[in-house]
Amino acid sequence: MAKPFWSGVFPAITTQMHRDGSLDMEATANHIEALLASGVSGFVMLGSLGENQMLTAEEKRSVLALGVEVVDGRVPVLSGVAETSTAEAVLYAQDCERLGADGFMVMPAMCYKTPDPAETMAHFRTVAKSTALPIMIYNNPISYGNDITPEMFEQLASVKNFVALKESSGDTRRITDLHNVCGDRYALFTGVDPLAMESAVLGIDGWVAGTGIAFPAENQYLWELMQRGEWEKALPIYRWFTPLLHLDTSVKFVQYIKLCVQECGLGAEWTRAPRLPLTGAERKRVLKVIHDGIANRPRLPKKK
Repeated sequence: MAKPFWSGVFPAITTQMHRDGSLDMEATANHIEALLASGVSGFVMLGSLGENQMLTAEEKRSVLALGVEVVDGRVPVLSGVAETSTAEAVLYAQDCERLGADGFMVMPAMCYKTPDPAETMAHFRTVAKSTALPIMIYNNPISYGNDITPEMFEQLASVKNFVALKESSGDTRRITDLHNVCGDRYALFTGVDPLAMESAVLGIDGWVAGTGIAFPAENQYLWELMQRGEWEKALPIYRWFTPLLHLDTSVKFVQYIKLCVQECGLGAEWTRAPRLPLTGAERKRVLKVIHDGIANRPRLPKKK
């Protein structure tokens, strides 16, 4: 697959819900349209931010089908694959391919923290064999307890449908290490919002954006400035954005970003249990970050 497919901003969209935790498909569709209007290059449905593991198997498939229908071929639609077992990951990938997905963002097997790189790579290889679609591998050792090193990615390079990496180790040195070890074999995406500019300086192809789903126009403009190397213009926007981007790196990032989406008029804050709504001092603190960001939004140039 040519790299242009795997470049640009791929927002990790939330799965919108009603207050009782039931799916709000209309709100999810509306948010997709708002993000498309900003100029995003693709979508990641049902990632961690999309509460993948909080949904039933049937719900996940219905949300993916909705994304495919609403996007209607305008940009690629990927689904997160975050199953507990390799067998379930294979089944889910095959179902999503039939539903019209364009590719996947595959995570290690959830709830299984292995010190054995061979097991991690066997999981990815088995999922890849089950589908003809391209795959982005998601490395997030902080959250998932499995670190996929540059040397492991080099070993996986022979699998043709591994085409991209989402690097979320939190260590920007990995960007250079991946370039040095793997060359241009993979398209590299950052998955850590408050390291977006640092990663862009080192050379990446895309950004799986989190907080940017609440500020899509600003997120897209920042990305375009960074890709053009207009760092002096990008820096003040990044400094404005950074307190908001830090919402993406909390263990409550789903609640924080959904609240941000709500305050920006693009959805609602409701999540699926065991996640609970924010309350008290924590809610006030997060709302202050969000409201300060809204009040000080940079003025963007009009699109030509």
